[in-house]
Amino acid sequence: MATPRFYKVSGNIIDVLHQEIYPGTLEIMDGQIARVVREPVAETHFILPGFIDAHVHVESSMLVPSEFARLAVPHGTVATVSDPHEIGNVLGLKGVEYMLENGKKVPFKFFFGAPSCVPATPFETAGAEITPEDIEELFLRPEVKYLAEMMNWPGVLNGDELVMQKITLAQKFDKQVDGHAPGLRGEEAQAYASAGMTTDHECFTAEEAKDKLAAGMKILIREGSAAKNFEALIELLTDHPCEIMFCSDDKHPDNLVEGHINELVKRALAKGHDLFHVLQAACVNAVHHYKLEVGLLQEKDPADFIVIDNPENFNVLKTYINGQLVAENGKSKIAFTPSEIINNFHAQPKTVEQFQLPAQDAVKIRVIEPYDGQLITGMLFLDPKIKNGFIVSDPRQDVLKITVVNRYQNTEPAIAFIKNFGLKRGAIASSVGHDSHNIIAVGCDDESLCRAVNLLIDAKGGISAVDDQREEVLPLPVAGIMSPEDGYWVAEQYAKLDQAAKDLGSTLTSPFMTLSFMALLVIPALKLSDKGLFDGQHFQFVDVTSTLL
Repeated sequence: MATPRFYKVSGNIIDVLHQEIYPGTLEIMDGQIARVVREPVAETHFILPGFIDAHVHVESSMLVPSEFARLAVPHGTVATVSDPHEIGNVLGLKGVEYMLENGKKVPFKFFFGAPSCVPATPFETAGAEITPEDIEELFLRPEVKYLAEMMNWPGVLNGDELVMQKITLAQKFDKQVDGHAPGLRGEEAQAYASAGMTTDHECFTAEEAKDKLAAGMKILIREGSAAKNFEALIELLTDHPCEIMFCSDDKHPDNLVEGHINELVKRALAKGHDLFHVLQAACVNAVHHYKLEVGLLQEKDPADFIVIDNPENFNVLKTYINGQLVAENGKSKIAFTPSEIINNFHAQPKTVEQFQLPAQDAVKIRVIEPYDGQLITGMLFLDPKIKNGFIVSDPRQDVLKITVVNRYQNTEPAIAFIKNFGLKRGAIASSVGHDSHNIIAVGCDDESLCRAVNLLIDAKGGISAVDDQREEVLPLPVAGIMSPEDGYWVAEQYAKLDQAAKDLGSTLTSPFMTLSFMALLVIPALKLSDKGLFDGQHFQFVDVTSTLL
């Protein structure tokens, strides 16, 4: 059904900009708010600006943008500030352009950044590079609003020529520069901000966030499928309502079906935070910071708004974007549209022998220690389990073999060990492996590890779970990280794989999401790339085995 040129929507209007609630009517003409009329009698429901995810990698939903939008709008999301560096690492500028064009298929407001760190580091194999020339080309496009997260904070602090060239380009085009500097404090945080960084979404303590706020940066409170910083940071909203935004960063499809930014709004209100402060973070600050063409319930604004039952329950009843009703009563009105498949996947099947690790003279092994709900990891030195002259997984001690397999070239797998995955049998694997998206897998034995990896090589990307009784795989043929299928179907299939990982014994909240970050070298302390085990605190490779006593 076509949207009428003129119509009215009445309710209790929550005007966040003027911190006022009053009975009123929005008069909508051609997708724009023509007039806001005050009324003498209040309706039972409430009208407010739509929600914005202020930092998200759409690719991490395993959905193409058009399907991400279908799943997001029932929760009141009208726009995202999206960093497409995941597909950028696979396909370069071609991949970023794919995201921009696919997002135009649906009535949703995708605003993208120009990826600043592709490849993320020189210590891994990516599928492409995004150059300053590519960034300049992207800045000429109106939907590209900012230079995406500058993960190379050492390069910023050291004045690296290529890094500074990209920042200078952003300043030339009057674009914001997103930061990414986990753990940076004090004078270093000040120097990082002074170089042009304006946001950070990687704070995991309030003290760190306060240092960055003092340096002039805005703080994005992140609550995604893997990294969860809401509880640690939400109290900052009281004193800094104009400097806080809400984001998900990475959201798996089953979680997106359940909720989005609306969940953070409900949780903040449940903690007693001021309604207008909460909505400032959820609806307004991103619009002002990134200069987004998103309406805020003012006359002449685009008609981007949501209708809720009341501020106590905060159930989203309707979502409008540019005056078009895109969701109602929890159901998306955005239609499924077919999407093109593009990819960059050249790995050949592996053998079990390629996952074996000779014991040699090992006294200890370095072990990655992930923390549930965080991207940072610890580094442990543990006794190896040795069998027939090889170091093997030790499920009884929850010390499992982890591998990263280069998917762009046919090379030998990198091998290391990891704790806290909890698998008792079998293996899980994923070609969603931030940021270069090589195949990453964890397993209890070499045979299972090899099978899980080869399933993804056969599918040209996806996630898998195997044991003696089953082989489960969700293909992700778009760049090896996204599915072109119906988003709700993808969410169901992902939930099955997630449960399969837990049936194998994983105790993690989101095993595949945690797995995907175990190759993210820019987050300390210990990670694994296709080139080897990497110490993210000292930015250098280290040996798996150690003579440390």
